Amino acid sequence: MRVSRLISIVLLLQSGGSRTAAELAAQLEVSERTIYRDVLALSAAGVPVYAEQGRAGGYRLLDGYRTRLNGLSPAEAEALFLSGLPGPARDMGLGEALATAQLKVAAALPGPLREASTRARQRFHLDAPGWFRDAEPPPGLAELARAVWEDRIVTLTYAGRKGDVRRGVEPLGLVLKNAIWYLVGRAESGPRTYRVDRIRDCDVSEERFERDEAFDLPEFWALRAAEFERAVLRETVTVRLSPHGVRMLRFAVEAVAYRAALDDAGPPGADGWVTVALPVESVPVAYTQLLALGPDAEVVAPSELRALLAGAAERTAALYRR
Repeated sequence: MRVSRLISIVLLLQSGGSRTAAELAAQLEVSERTIYRDVLALSAAGVPVYAEQGRAGGYRLLDGYRTRLNGLSPAEAEALFLSGLPGPARDMGLGEALATAQLKVAAALPGPLREASTRARQRFHLDAPGWFRDAEPPPGLAELARAVWEDRIVTLTYAGRKGDVRRGVEPLGLVLKNAIWYLVGRAESGPRTYRVDRIRDCDVSEERFERDEAFDLPEFWALRAAEFERAVLRETVTVRLSPHGVRMLRFAVEAVAYRAALDDAGPPGADGWVTVALPVESVPVAYTQLLALGPDAEVVAPSELRALLAGAAERTAALYRR
């Protein structure tokens, strides 16, 4: 850990000029006292780092000094491709490798390009997880990520619908979707997806598997996601929507259901309302979704769903008549 920190100090000074002990301590998440000790160790090792006094002072490298530590390790090179996703990279245990890789790249860049990378970080940031989500990664994610990187067979205890299942899996990849991590793994029946937060236990084997180089993770995920969306929406309800209800429908139902309903919708009636055939998962789920639209949605069929919403409207009206 200390060797990595010493390298980081050298690369920070090489890429950013003068830096105070406080700035280095904040960037490396250590105390200033630790920075003082590290700078002494670097000087003792022959690295020409010196301190400038005064308000604009700080630690600097001797002009013209360039480290030869710019070469990326395999882990750093792999982590660099996750540079736009610092949170997920950290969750998978690659935070330190990513930070070191970025420093090495910055140190190797000429001044103008180094400034361009800083300008980009100042202006653009991708925050992948959704709102109101637990920020803690699922237990065992880092260990699972290691198995994915190293192509090692894992034995999972997975919480299925009918109870816990124990099986061997070849971990092909990890996917972060709407703040939920999924493992794509090859079992005896072929590639499958597993929610990482439902994995009770994961044993990483020393045995490696032969990865199919033709396997395309983004393509596989896109196909499975589309199949899942279509499979979930097993029923159809008929709904009349006001103009405001049409606008708000996108926030109440799945995107695929919203598109299907409006693509096949007829022209608005004289009152501006539109009748649509809306794909839904089930009547109870549709009840929860359409309840959010209030008086801007009227269920025409099935009668069961119409009665549920009518009952909710009556209870709401009684509540406000008190």
